[in-house]
Amino acid sequence: MTEVISWKELFPTQPLIDFSMNLFAAILVIIFTLFVSRLIKSWIARLGFKYSQLDDTLFVFLSKFAQIVILVVGATFVLNSFGVQTTSIVALLGAAGLAVGLALQGTLSNFAAGIMLVIFRPFKRGDFVSVSGQSGTVREISIFTTELASLDNLQLIIPNSQVWGAPITNYSVYDKRRLDLTFGVAYASDLAKVQAALEKIIAAEGRAHQDPAPLISVSALNQSSVDFLVRVWCDASDYLGLKFDLTRQVKETFDAEGIEIPFPTTTILTSKD
Repeated sequence: MTEVISWKELFPTQPLIDFSMNLFAAILVIIFTLFVSRLIKSWIARLGFKYSQLDDTLFVFLSKFAQIVILVVGATFVLNSFGVQTTSIVALLGAAGLAVGLALQGTLSNFAAGIMLVIFRPFKRGDFVSVSGQSGTVREISIFTTELASLDNLQLIIPNSQVWGAPITNYSVYDKRRLDLTFGVAYASDLAKVQAALEKIIAAEGRAHQDPAPLISVSALNQSSVDFLVRVWCDASDYLGLKFDLTRQVKETFDAEGIEIPFPTTTILTSKD
């Protein structure tokens, strides 16, 4: 007796149909995940830029982190749809992550420092700071590096571990700064006259605050000069301009009033035989 085998038994279609459905579902999940991740990233980033009281740097970081989380979730769902045991993959990734972590300790320290910078926010984008021996305006705080623009508009890329692990000077936090200047005059100068000249210059300078009151006093007796210390408070935005203008005004006033600004001299005594 001859057994009849149908073409469906020779070429089963159900596994092919199941695979096709899983593949179609996976493609839809991938497209949906990419769309949602970009949408969430854009929405979180815009939220930080929309409100001035919020730190936009923090929201840019959070937007990138949210995008990565959504992509990981989507990838896990796709693998599950094909019957892949993700628990074993997670264990494998954990072991691989440990090995990679040991090999990339410096990179991971930059990542950890980046998280600390975002959480504690010692500075934000647009602040003028001095970190790790470099000074400039903060352009971006990324996961691994901090980007500054120097005074001559050069790009400075500093690893976050060096930023977080060193003292940070932020010149943009407070709206007032104290300007300290030292002017030397000759020992033969009339100190009362010098004092009056400096007080007149400071009183006429509108950018110099009168509260707290300016300090003008003799600070040191050097080898060739008597030094006057001038301390005035001003708006942070006026700091450099006031420093340069006061220095010029003091030089011109001293010249007009005959007050000598000494310079170091060396006297050589020789004996005749």
